[in-house]
Amino acid sequence: MEKVNRIWKWGSLVGCLGVIFLFVFLLTDSSEKTPLRRLLSSKRNVREPNLDVKLITHDREQVVVNNGIVRVILSRPDGHVLGIQYNGIDNLLDRENEENDRGYLDVVWNEPGKLGVFERIRGTIFRVITANKHQVELSFTSTWHSSLRERVPFIVDKRYIFRRNVSGYYFYTIFERLEGWPKVEVDQIRIVYKLHQEKFRFMAISDSMQRVMPSAKDRAKGKPLAYPEAVLLTNTSNPKLRGEVDDKYQYSLENKDNKVHGWICEDDPAVGFWMITPSNEFRTSGPNKQDLTSHVGPTNLNMFVSTHYAGKEVGMKFAEGEPWKKVFGPSFIYLNKVSREEDPLELWSDAKVKMLNEVNSWPYNFIQSKDYPTSDQRGSVAGQLLVRDRYINERLMWAQLAYIGLAAPGEEGSWQRESKGYQFWTQADQEGYFEIKNVHPGDYNLYAWVPGFIGDYKADTTITITAGGKVQLGILRYGPPRQGPTLWEIGIPDRTAAEFYVPNPYTTLLNSLYTTTTSDNYRQYGLWERYSDIYRNQDLIYTVNVSDYSKDWFFAHVNRRTNNRTYEATTWQIHFELETVYNNGNYTLRLALASATSAELQVRFNDAAASPPHFSTGVIGGDNAIARHGIHGLYWLYSIDVASNLLQEGKNIIYLRQSRRTSQFQGVMYDYLRLEGPPEN
Repeated sequence: MEKVNRIWKWGSLVGCLGVIFLFVFLLTDSSEKTPLRRLLSSKRNVREPNLDVKLITHDREQVVVNNGIVRVILSRPDGHVLGIQYNGIDNLLDRENEENDRGYLDVVWNEPGKLGVFERIRGTIFRVITANKHQVELSFTSTWHSSLRERVPFIVDKRYIFRRNVSGYYFYTIFERLEGWPKVEVDQIRIVYKLHQEKFRFMAISDSMQRVMPSAKDRAKGKPLAYPEAVLLTNTSNPKLRGEVDDKYQYSLENKDNKVHGWICEDDPAVGFWMITPSNEFRTSGPNKQDLTSHVGPTNLNMFVSTHYAGKEVGMKFAEGEPWKKVFGPSFIYLNKVSREEDPLELWSDAKVKMLNEVNSWPYNFIQSKDYPTSDQRGSVAGQLLVRDRYINERLMWAQLAYIGLAAPGEEGSWQRESKGYQFWTQADQEGYFEIKNVHPGDYNLYAWVPGFIGDYKADTTITITAGGKVQLGILRYGPPRQGPTLWEIGIPDRTAAEFYVPNPYTTLLNSLYTTTTSDNYRQYGLWERYSDIYRNQDLIYTVNVSDYSKDWFFAHVNRRTNNRTYEATTWQIHFELETVYNNGNYTLRLALASATSAELQVRFNDAAASPPHFSTGVIGGDNAIARHGIHGLYWLYSIDVASNLLQEGKNIIYLRQSRRTSQFQGVMYDYLRLEGPPEN
């Protein structure tokens, strides 16, 4: 029996070795006909996802596109985004919302003199522009005719692009007006995504603007504050957020910085939803205009046109019969993920890398519309900008870090109120050299403003860009406004009020995101009321060569709150000494404003009661930058001639009175003030 067992064991061992030998032989056999190889190959193919782009159009009410990474459901023919499936999550969008309130394009418009209309753009014609395994581009178009008076008078073509092996999709839209169509005003064009409320709680706008956000329900239960968008959170699902202020305008960015923002779902699986905007060429009012990004909802935006931080004067206005066409976008909706072991914040780092990749790929070469020029259909312009101000330096100075751009022909500085055309901007290097690339063919003026100098530059000639053309401008010279030598100055000419005193906020009205640094302190709610606390009985007095504008010049010239909750006008004073008053010419006060909201700034010299005032701006501005936590709005520059008989040897006082007082939000922000003496020979 023992012998039999030994034989059995040896037999089993030999059998096992035989099986192993056969397995190795079959696996290493290069023949394609080997059954085992075919079996293993088949199983590998099953595991690998098919990343070809697939279009499903058999449903008359929906269109589905799937590239193996992301699956998107669109309403047909409306063109609203109903659902986004990604990384095992059935829908990244808010399923509690109506289907037309998840992902959409909207417009705010009005007939001149009438109230504004909010309209979600709903397509009426669905078309497949291209469809193959590498790319699908879809069109959802709405048009207009005279019987549709309740709809904005444009042809609107919404385009979605899905590409192979791309974790997300692209969106752009073409707005067009035909000859003979009625006059209209447009204040807003944007795309909106409303994300899954239970999953997306962490918002990232920049490296320093990231936080866990309250929910929409938290806001709904909060206490409304003085400005409509602001809410004090009183009953929150997250106890750490109780007692904070939430306001979507606290998360605004300038166009030049608004390239990627979005939301992180920290659950398992952790995913990110990002809005990437590689170019600002289609946005309005230049690189420094501020606008919304993401906010409570969770909501993710891309603002193509808006009047935020500027006012109605930057809205688009079309005359009767005026034809027009413009492409907005493309922007990229990017989705990413991390493993369980990785930090969800890596999603933000990855989104920034992806944004840079998209910027470097601009202009895209896969857009099917003939209205979007490819790189070989665009041109460029280059040169060097120098500054001449003999009262600072007898020699020409480099326009260091100047903002230089091409925009529609107009007056100096008109670009910041221009909204119909394309704008192309860059920032010069330390020696004033610049190159503006990828410019649409057409006629432009070249504009610039230089940090450290007041005023706006405009080149003398119209610049014509052609496909493939390279315009070399050589050396350009900017002479900023200047009449005589500087007697004194307050602030830094950088078109913001950031260098002035921004007070600490009320401890009961905090946004905790901005409590660890002072650079963004201006984003806190209610700072306009702090003026009344600091200057209870007497307005601001600034003494030249004694006061410090970073401590003694309040960032916003606002009204003072009275005991019965009304507001009174305020008058600031600038005290300064003159050893001698020269009678050989006028003095000049340069007054640069960084913001104005329904304000009238009156200026008087050594006579607080002078009537009429020696100078008045008239009623100006509608940017609401004070109420919306911006440190600037539109830029205003006034050069005020000051007759020598208004000044005196010894002590002088300039009175600055903001005379409009119907609201706590009226006022101005100063950028820079300078008194110049008469010209020197």
